Amino acid sequence: MARPLLKIQRYFRRKPVRFFSLILLYLTAGSLVFLHSGFVGDSSPGAGGGRDPLVASETGAQAATAKQGLGAMNRVYKETRGRSGHRYGPPWMKKSRKESQNFGGGGRGADYTSSWNRALKGRNTKDTGDGRAKYIGCYIDDIQKRALRGVSFFDYKKMTVFRCQDNCAERGYLYAGLEFGAECYCGHKIQTPNASDSECNMECKGEKSNVCGGANRLSIYRLELSHESARRYGSAIFKGCFYRPNNVTLALPITAAMQNMSVEKCVDMCTEKEQSLAALAGDRCHCGFPTSRFSLHEPEDEDMCFHRCHGEEFESCGTDQYFVVYQTQVQDNRCMDRRFLPSRSKQLLGLASFPGAGNTWARHLIELATGFYTGSYYFDGSLYNKGFKGERDHWRSGRTICIKTHESGKKEIEAFDSSILMIRNPYKALMAEFNRKYGGHIGFASQAHWRGKEWPEFVKNYAPWWASHTLDWLRYGKRVHVVHFEDLKRDLFTQLKGMVLFLGPEVSEDRLLCVEGQKDGNFKRSGLRKLEYDPYTPDMRVAIDELIRAVDVALKKRRMSGVPEEYMPR
Repeated sequence: MARPLLKIQRYFRRKPVRFFSLILLYLTAGSLVFLHSGFVGDSSPGAGGGRDPLVASETGAQAATAKQGLGAMNRVYKETRGRSGHRYGPPWMKKSRKESQNFGGGGRGADYTSSWNRALKGRNTKDTGDGRAKYIGCYIDDIQKRALRGVSFFDYKKMTVFRCQDNCAERGYLYAGLEFGAECYCGHKIQTPNASDSECNMECKGEKSNVCGGANRLSIYRLELSHESARRYGSAIFKGCFYRPNNVTLALPITAAMQNMSVEKCVDMCTEKEQSLAALAGDRCHCGFPTSRFSLHEPEDEDMCFHRCHGEEFESCGTDQYFVVYQTQVQDNRCMDRRFLPSRSKQLLGLASFPGAGNTWARHLIELATGFYTGSYYFDGSLYNKGFKGERDHWRSGRTICIKTHESGKKEIEAFDSSILMIRNPYKALMAEFNRKYGGHIGFASQAHWRGKEWPEFVKNYAPWWASHTLDWLRYGKRVHVVHFEDLKRDLFTQLKGMVLFLGPEVSEDRLLCVEGQKDGNFKRSGLRKLEYDPYTPDMRVAIDELIRAVDVALKKRRMSGVPEEYMPR
């Protein structure tokens, strides 16, 4: 045995390079084995790449968030892994949810936190014509004389007709025009002559099946806006007609007289002065922020402000006594600061709702009104990216003002010491959740989904859950404050003030007035793309109306007001 070893030793002594080469090969092989085992481990059900609903949202467009949130997500996953069957949904849906996960489809929990990319798969280029917009022709356009003189934006890779229409509608413009395949222009009126339709011959960069204008030619659409969108002037939001405040200098500290006054001139001046309100009073423009001196809570009849602007015959500029008020795009920063609670709370406060009932919107309002982050029973990477920093905290961390939940089981409800229960008209809530399920938080389901088998199946499964969710919280909730989505929209200041008082922090009136100006946030669908038919069949309506009556009776038994009148069957 010694003789062969001696020969090997002499061999490598003569050829040291070969010895180090063998050592290097050995180390490389070991590294490859180690890396392979790591990849195999990551793909197992217990790793971050599994199909658990808490991790499913880390795919597609959210890859950037995955790196930042990996540690927190793994921690949450380990702590909740043993009870994943109890998350998100009524008890009677658990079996079907488990079966769908076994077949690789993910349960309802996985679907709820899915990424934007996956949610948008059902949309196609044909859907761009489903919105309420009418093509009116091809028009001349050039740098010296624009056909549409509102806002504009360009995307030389992904421009589509619907994207342009949606952006213009969201800003309250009456027209949307596309040019050069990638440019989008918005405006209230067309200021150039039309051209032959054959001159608008360039394909959209984001959809080859549609035309997006041409060289110095605009394909223009007239938008049928929702009532709320139509109350805008470009980027400025029309707030109404208001009586002159007692002390104008204190209420609206910046003022200037203007020749040829127009809405655009006043809004531009106040925007430049970084003020969120622009008030037109004849030939004077006042700028400021909403305060208790000028809260915008007592609007007057709009006829009182009827006085044509000298610079624009189709606009009203108000009078010395009655002001026409617009909200500019300047952000009111009095309510924008947010942080975690200074000390961990021992009380768990829930923000409970059926999906589609406005939970995300309510979180946005609560965060602005209180200055504290809200948490979640789940994890949604897209919400975290939109600024909900409490999303990554474990729901029992005690660092957030309240915790979003859609749970409806006795054990899950009793885990909360008190809760705000958001209720929304089921007809609206079901459609909102269906849009979210197939189109993302502010997207829309495609016509194929609405007219296919998905919608009837969705209503069959989700409508009973709308009722059971509310009934369970009324039955098992320890301390419940009911808020109807419709009441919150109608009287935001009063309703939100009640919610803040229930949660505990001191109420700041200036902060609440600031919230009114920032109420939409990033989670509001534009009014453009709505169904032009009723998706509910008579049988669906019979079943849903019966559920509404059951919830109405349960609320009244708890000595609360019943459901709003618009819920009730006619």
